Amino acid sequence: MSIFKVRETYQDLKRYGHIATIFIRYGFGDLLDRLKARYYVPWRRRLLRKEREEVGPLSTPERLRLAFEELGPTFIKLGQILSSRPDLLPLDFIREFSKLQDKVPPFPFGAAKDIIESQLGRPLAELFESFEETPVAAASLSQVHRAKTRDGDEVAVKVQRPGIESTIETDIRILYDLATLAEQRLPETRHYEPVRIIDEFARTIRRELDFVREGRNIDRARKYFAGDETVYIPRVYRELTAPKVVTMEYIHGIKISDLEQLQAAGLDRKTIAINGADLILKEVFECRFFHADPHPGNLFVLENNVIAPVDFGMIGMLDEETAHQMATILMAVVDKDVDSLVDALLAIGLTPEPIDRINFRLELSDFLERYYEVPLKELNIGVIMDELMDIIRRYRLRLPSDMVMMIKALVINEGVGRMLYPEFNIVEHARPYARELLIRRMEPSRWLKEVSKTVREAAVFLKKLPSDAGEILSKVKKDELTIQFQHRGLEKFIRELDRSSNRLSFAVVIAALIIGSSLIFQTGFGPRLFGYPLLGLAGFLLACILGIWLLIGILRSGRL
Repeated sequence: MSIFKVRETYQDLKRYGHIATIFIRYGFGDLLDRLKARYYVPWRRRLLRKEREEVGPLSTPERLRLAFEELGPTFIKLGQILSSRPDLLPLDFIREFSKLQDKVPPFPFGAAKDIIESQLGRPLAELFESFEETPVAAASLSQVHRAKTRDGDEVAVKVQRPGIESTIETDIRILYDLATLAEQRLPETRHYEPVRIIDEFARTIRRELDFVREGRNIDRARKYFAGDETVYIPRVYRELTAPKVVTMEYIHGIKISDLEQLQAAGLDRKTIAINGADLILKEVFECRFFHADPHPGNLFVLENNVIAPVDFGMIGMLDEETAHQMATILMAVVDKDVDSLVDALLAIGLTPEPIDRINFRLELSDFLERYYEVPLKELNIGVIMDELMDIIRRYRLRLPSDMVMMIKALVINEGVGRMLYPEFNIVEHARPYARELLIRRMEPSRWLKEVSKTVREAAVFLKKLPSDAGEILSKVKKDELTIQFQHRGLEKFIRELDRSSNRLSFAVVIAALIIGSSLIFQTGFGPRLFGYPLLGLAGFLLACILGIWLLIGILRSGRL
């Protein structure tokens, strides 16, 4: 094993102990016991099995949110991402995870200077005409400094927090281990596919740590909105951007949530709300590339009610089919079309088992009935999506992560819009975009493209069919055809059988030690200690230790 692997293993074990200790402190010791993960708790605390912090009459979601906050950036980001998955988690968990904040003290200017110089390969004084040592914003992954380029442009320099990448990679390895244990030992979690969730989370946070990628995201958004006078995307300075540093144009604007300043600047709050809605709707239904974290802190307002989004670290992307199905779902809710809604959800969702389509349709019909005579302007997308996601969750239908992030972005946008203008309704604005997308889907040129694609795929299939069929028949003739068998539901039985056989083997070894030691006592063979054969004493002592160890294991399992 290399020295790097040893160091990695040591870091993981140390972090395991910290994570396990905090989970116990917040009342999740029983969960660790079910996962058989208490082994990682430091031995001094393992003796105090009832160790728990006095957290008062807090609910499970509140305690989990507090534990995530104490565990730091990786778990905070995980909670924030899970807060956008109402198709997986109950609403009380979603609400608590939505409260997670990653505000942390800034790291020293010296560390930021070292990172910038090492990433860009030149001294800071050569890169910038001036550079403010005090950051204007700090978060768990990075902080932002204001500076001026050699050409005199005001810029915002985003610098990655030192050592954060190593910390996150350690936590991701541990989360993979815990997710694997959950799938093996907690049958009720298998529907949620914990390992798959951690896969998605790892991809998301690694993308957010790649500042070159963020720069490309900004350039892409800038290209999409180049001719739009209601949106301004800041410029990226590619020569001052690297994997851990991104430099972009400094935005002199007012935060969209600062209503007093907006009023003092003479800006029109209704127009701002409409422009913000058009921004996210164009991203979703036209660009299919959207800002996945459009909270008020990431949206600024410039002169003439222009919207300027910042922080493109978290981006969502929709393929053509997903965008079409989302438009179908929106139009089905607006038009109260239950059959279209059922078809769209089943077409885009994944389910581990056959769904009860009849009852699913009845529940969706009842859901739409509640909004039958409600005027379009009174529909609240947040409430509608909460109710729809509750049905989806109960029928164990899993939606694509980017689609759920997009729904959350629309809900956040509606909240911001209502804050600016209480009569604002995003459903009214979204309907024309969705209808236009569905109309474009019916264009003859698109139909011809789909038919052409189907013909090509059919031609490839027919071309390969004779050779594939010949290969199968050849294997049958040679008795080489193999069928892979995958059992389901036997994992627990296999684990129990394995545990029982291990205990039986252990007991046989103990019995052999006792019998062997007894024979040595009878023969008196070998050196003596206190008048007794030394080898016999050693055998009895080892048998005693192993016997106690076996007994403790049996008692802790709760099965005599």
